[in-house]
Amino acid sequence: MIVGPTKVLFMDEISTGLDSSTTFQIVKCLQQIVHLGEATILMSLLQPAPETFELFDDIILLSEGQIVYQGPRDCVLEFFESCGFRCPERKGTADFLQEVTSKKDQEQYWADKQRPYRYVSVSEFAQTFKRFHVGLQLENHLSVPFDKSRSHQAALVFSKHSVSTRELLKASFDKEWLLIKRNSFVYIFKTIQLIIVALIASTVFLRTQMHTRNLDDGFVYVGALLFTLIVNMFNGFAELPLTITRLPVFFKHRDLLFYPAWIFTLPNVVLRIPFSMIESIVWVVVTYYTMGFAPEADRFFKQLLLVFLIQQMAGGLFRAIAGLCRSMIIAQTGGALFLLIFFVLGGFLLPKDFIPKWWIWGYWISPLVYGYNALAVNEFYSPRWMDKFVMDKNGVPKRLGMAMLEGANIFTDKNWFWIGAAGLLGFTIFFNVLFTLCLTYLPWANHKLLYLKKLQRKQKTMGFRERQ
Repeated sequence: MIVGPTKVLFMDEISTGLDSSTTFQIVKCLQQIVHLGEATILMSLLQPAPETFELFDDIILLSEGQIVYQGPRDCVLEFFESCGFRCPERKGTADFLQEVTSKKDQEQYWADKQRPYRYVSVSEFAQTFKRFHVGLQLENHLSVPFDKSRSHQAALVFSKHSVSTRELLKASFDKEWLLIKRNSFVYIFKTIQLIIVALIASTVFLRTQMHTRNLDDGFVYVGALLFTLIVNMFNGFAELPLTITRLPVFFKHRDLLFYPAWIFTLPNVVLRIPFSMIESIVWVVVTYYTMGFAPEADRFFKQLLLVFLIQQMAGGLFRAIAGLCRSMIIAQTGGALFLLIFFVLGGFLLPKDFIPKWWIWGYWISPLVYGYNALAVNEFYSPRWMDKFVMDKNGVPKRLGMAMLEGANIFTDKNWFWIGAAGLLGFTIFFNVLFTLCLTYLPWANHKLLYLKKLQRKQKTMGFRERQ
């Protein structure tokens, strides 16, 4: 802290655990730094040794939350003598100052023999100091407006963050990119893992065994689409531990006003987009034609868009869970609750028509609903499904694609592709904004430290009971 351009230092109880000789040497060194470097040091000490006390230029005496004296060290005894108190010859000045404001010890220092002693409160000392010549000089000095032209341009800061927003963003992007390069193994491993899962899925839903003849064939495609949705949903799970491990440092930076929360979250979100695009392209390229989805090129790119939006939504969801829980243990338990609700009310484990009315709101707030419906509409509105007919239960011919959507309890409106895409984009924005708000307003709680303190209190209580 001392090395550098710092001209003002605030120190609190630096003598704790040190003997008087060591304290004297440290304060002597600091005195030389102040005098030679034209610096200012404000230091709080409790009853320092006389030789240490003599090193200070000015004294601030605090008692009961009030300033009793603030001024040159040489004038402090003169002030108390004007109040009727005198420091004995063999008494250290620091000890005298500590005791003269105490109701218990004050009487022994009374020196005015012409008046009987009465207790002088701290408030009376503070009011008397304002009429003392040192207090008057201080008041006159403070009444003169400060001449800003005489100070350094960077001495006074009038903004919450001393660095401009542009520089903060640049520094945050550079830091985020550096962390991504350091954690490159995680992203490479995720991509390789996704390729392996895609190859396995392609062999399970192999196009040579995937037909478009009837409803049974359609439900096999629904399973393939559902597998695509779930895999890309949980592909964002890596954001949960990566984010939580960084929160202690972030909250320390936030509390020290290094930068606002959105400066941290914006690079976190933006720099993940290229990796998500690569993973989406890898998944769709490996699985789309291998599984035998609709051969039209526009439907290929539409599914690519949906997979990308699903990955972005999942990343935002797990980041929001990390910001809301702020602990890996709570995130794994509380976060699992959100995921279970999303899956149960997603419309594929339990069809929409079978969800109780008091739970239907959960269906509409589940982001999986929009991804599931959009993927299905994109596939089953292709000509190879819509150009074939099957008989419904009344014996009336119906397009196979429409019958498939109705049988799977999926919306039959063709516009649901764009509705689903817009819903996924909206959830992506919502989760990332929620993540930013959590980091802005929620405090950082060290759950391990809280647990240890609770355990220590419990052990002390048990030990007290045993002694009784």
